[in-house]
Amino acid sequence: MKKHGTILIIDDTASIVGILTLCLNEQYEILSASNGEQGIKLAQQTENLDLILLDIEMPGLNGYQVCERLQADPSTSAIPIIFVTGKLDVKDEEKRLGMGAMDYITKPIHPPIVIARARTQVTLKQQKEKLEKMALHDQLTDLYNRHFLLDAATKKVSEAIRHQYPLSVLMLDIDFFKSINDEYGHSAGDTVLKSVAKLLKKEYRNEDIAARFGGEEFVVLLSHCTQEKAVIKANQLREKIEAMKPIGLKVTVSIGVSELSKDETSFTELLDRADQALYQAKESGRNKVIVYDMGTNKDN
Repeated sequence: MKKHGTILIIDDTASIVGILTLCLNEQYEILSASNGEQGIKLAQQTENLDLILLDIEMPGLNGYQVCERLQADPSTSAIPIIFVTGKLDVKDEEKRLGMGAMDYITKPIHPPIVIARARTQVTLKQQKEKLEKMALHDQLTDLYNRHFLLDAATKKVSEAIRHQYPLSVLMLDIDFFKSINDEYGHSAGDTVLKSVAKLLKKEYRNEDIAARFGGEEFVVLLSHCTQEKAVIKANQLREKIEAMKPIGLKVTVSIGVSELSKDETSFTELLDRADQALYQAKESGRNKVIVYDMGTNKDN
């Protein structure tokens, strides 16, 4: 049976962990920790953790302290928490919910309640993540979209200036893309776009940003990358794209390259120069890399 998410149980009572696991393990992957420190570490190390069931009364760090630590850590702050408690006091309830916990389960454990409340929180988290991804990603290619690129690139430029490291950008355009759509149909055009995007995802590093800028244009922002290295990268991409032949079609790209200059403070300036170099690449025959060199474009 396909699991619908991952849940971490943090509780020092083995019997409670066992009951909660029995309630949930048919639908979810279950992880467990017997104390607060272990639970925090496991939460930090687990990718795509959907929910934490957290006991309040534990030796060492209690549930409130664990919750505070998890909420303060950017890597775990978005994980919903359900407190597991034997306390029914109204003030305790206010405290639990006021700390950011999404819900609570009282002891003794009632399986239908556990299942329903866990399902609600896991579903809400996954729906939120899906909406956030849709807002930041291009729906066809799954690359970042233009909006995300412009926002993230502004921060990258500020970091590059502050820490004095090189930053370069590639602007790619698929050659004769309109002809592909006209001759083979938009389905073929979509396949070409997705194939190029897949290659870009495979080729760029974690510190880089690859985005679909619009239509058949893509932008790759290369951190800690000089213009010389960016040209090498651009030519490697150009050659690999030409060798792909999605659905048997020969596909080539033209690429403009530019590097952030010492007196620049705006990503717009950097991108505009890459765009000018790209225009020159297309005007001078396509399927080539052109570098913008402060007023003189160079063929590479």
